[in-house]
Amino acid sequence: MEEQRIDKWLWLVRVFKTRSQATDACKGGLVKLNNDDVKPAKDLKLGDRIAIRKGPLTVQVEVKAFPKSRLSAKQVTDFLVDHTPQEDIEKARLIRETAFVVRDRGAGRPTKKERRDLDSWGLWD
Repeated sequence: MEEQRIDKWLWLVRVFKTRSQATDACKGGLVKLNNDDVKPAKDLKLGDRIAIRKGPLTVQVEVKAFPKSRLSAKQVTDFLVDHTPQEDIEKARLIRETAFVVRDRGAGRPTKKERRDLDSWGLWD
């Protein structure tokens, strides 16, 4: 196999939990292929560079091979090369560690809407 759809590849190599999340990320402009916006049906070739914005971090990977089915986490490194700068990874880690939400004592658990708001910040992806 010489080519594969970008949304399918992102799902197969576990960048996204579902293929529909990968498709939505492509449509939403969170995924760039060789520094250009990309549609979900765009075919990848070996050596293509992909930038994926996930919360405060932009993950940069290079296509190394095309899997036939979804991979286990241990096999992912056989199919991509991670080019994300280490300082960006450290910055995202610090943001995650220092991010906290202040709730008044006795306010109880967050409501469903409040939980969705917390999730939309992208701190726990």
